[in-house]
Order: sequence, then structure tokens, then C-alpha cells
Amino acid sequence: MVKLARGFIASVVLAAAAWLVLMQLQPSPALAQTECVEECNRPPPLQNAVAPPPVTGADTSGGSIGGLANQRFNQMITNRVLGTVLLGVNEQINCSDCISAFGSAGSFSAGVHGRKEITSNLSLLAGIAYTQFSEGGYSVTSAPIGAFALRYDFVDWGSSRPFFDVGAILTPFEKVRYSRSYTTSLGPVALNSSTNSSDYGVYGRAGWITRLSPRDEVAASIEVWQLWQRVAGYADPILAFNPFDATIATGTDRTNLVKVGGQWTHLLTSSIEGNINGGYVQSFAAHSGIVATVTGDGTVVPTIGNQGWFEYGGRLGFRIAQGWVADLFVNGTLGPQPVGNTIHGGVGLRFNY
Repeated sequence: MVKLARGFIASVVLAAAAWLVLMQLQPSPALAQTECVEECNRPPPLQNAVAPPPVTGADTSGGSIGGLANQRFNQMITNRVLGTVLLGVNEQINCSDCISAFGSAGSFSAGVHGRKEITSNLSLLAGIAYTQFSEGGYSVTSAPIGAFALRYDFVDWGSSRPFFDVGAILTPFEKVRYSRSYTTSLGPVALNSSTNSSDYGVYGRAGWITRLSPRDEVAASIEVWQLWQRVAGYADPILAFNPFDATIATGTDRTNLVKVGGQWTHLLTSSIEGNINGGYVQSFAAHSGIVATVTGDGTVVPTIGNQGWFEYGGRLGFRIAQGWVADLFVNGTLGPQPVGNTIHGGVGLRFNY
């Protein structure tokens, strides 16, 4: 009887132990529900996701570098036009010693220039000015200009005779801003960059002067110029959107010019004098010093072809007192871009001695 009871108790104990083991192995309803919720709410994996289209416009960014070359060519020509005022481009070839203070608008300029007879045949022409000008997308915000020349006039040949000039124009330091713009698939980009530059030019001139009467002087001449322009390197300014930015290396622009022109000075009355002058200019062997690195387009080196344009000038002088003359003058260019149509006018007060 005792053995039977012990066997029964052992069977109960073994059954209880097996039930506990099975309960531990079975997942709880709460855990199963949580796993189901997480699995059901998980978003399905992306199938064949479409990437946004790439931004385009590297070619137009590279093409805009050609616009910079045009701006820099115009800068060389305008700097030369302003410098010739210091060499008496609006005055007669042969006249007495004088000094003139002047100011101009269209391009702001203020300075002094004059001439001094060294011998009866040889004269020194010289001047200095401070100027600011803007043309075709660029702006020169500060530029001192100096110019000088020697003129040899064969006065001993009589009223009709040859003359020769040699000289230079110097602009050793300019502050300048250049603009560049291009179009992308997401919209346009406009940039303005600041840097420094310097301009130099040398020239020779050969001409013939004729005194038609005591009131009239006419002259014809041919000029040959060589111009250099050194521009310091710079990079695009930092903008929120400029995907195809550019870096411009330091470089030197060059061009050669030939000008064929003439002028006429006429005493209108005993106290009013007029001068008109002009000529055709042709450039040759022009070279752009730009070497640009453009994101997405690599290295870009623009070219400048030969250009042709007209230059003009004029002056009215009013004798206000013995030796004193008040001048109104104008100078400019007429032609296609990159030179274009420009005009620079001003007033001066001249003293003849």
C-alpha cells in the first residue's frame, strides 16, 4: 500500500514538472501581439526608387567665360581712350605751352594735362588723372592713369610738314568688378567678382600737318599701339546656389592696334575755337589671358578675334580771358561688341602761356 502511494506521488510530481517546462517554452500572448503589430506596421521595402535628375548647365557656365574675355578687352580699349585725353587728342597738333585741369562724366574722370616745348621742334605732352568707368557688365571702381609722349614737329619745313609721336599710357593699379551669369536646369545664376588689374600701352604715331590759314589746322596720321592688361586671379564669390563655379587664374591680356585718323581745328570767332577728330581702329594679334577652371566643364580658354571700330572726339574752347580757355569736350567709340558704342564728355579749364 505504501509502495502504491509513493508511485502515485512520483507520477504527480513528474507531470507537474513537465507542465512547467511546456509553459516556459510557449510564447506569451502579449509578446506575440507586439511582434505582430511591429511586423504589420513596418513599411514595405522600396522597389526601384527613382533618383532626382542631375542639375545641368555646366556648358553655359563655361560659355560665360567668353563674356569675361569681352569685358576685359573693352576695359583695355576704354582705358586707352581715356588716356589719350591726357595726350591732347582734342587739341591741335602745334600750339603754345599750356596746362589744363578737367573733369568728365559718362566715365568719371578728373585730372590735369598739358604740353611743354623743349625745343622749337620737340614738345613733351603729359598728364595724370583719376577715373572710374563701367561698360558691358564690368566696373572699374578706382584707377589712376598717367600718360606721356614726345612730339617732333618739323616746323622748319613750313606750313605743311610731317610730325611724329612716341608715348605711353600707364595704369598701374585698378580695382575692378567683373560679372558672369549662366543658366541651369534649376534657374539662373548671376555672379560679381572683385579683383585688381593693371593696364599699359605704348604707341608710335606718324602724321602730316598743314596750316591751311591762320584760323585752320588739319592733320592726318597713322598710329600703332600695343596694349597689355594684367588681371589678378580670383574665384567666384560664395553663393547658396552656384553648382558650376569657376576659378580664374592670373593672366595677361594683349592686343595690337592700328588707327588711321585725322583732325581739324578751326577758329570759329575771335574767342571760340573748335576741334573735331576721329579715325578707324583695327585690332590684330589679340590674346585673352583668361584660363578658367569651371566645375563640370574643366579648363576653359576663350579667344578674342580681330575687332574694328571708329573713334571720335571733339572740343569747343571759349576764351574767357587773356590766356584762359574754358573747354567742352567729348570722346567715344562706335562699333560692334565687345567695344560697342561709348561716350565720355567733360569740361576743362586751360591756361596757355
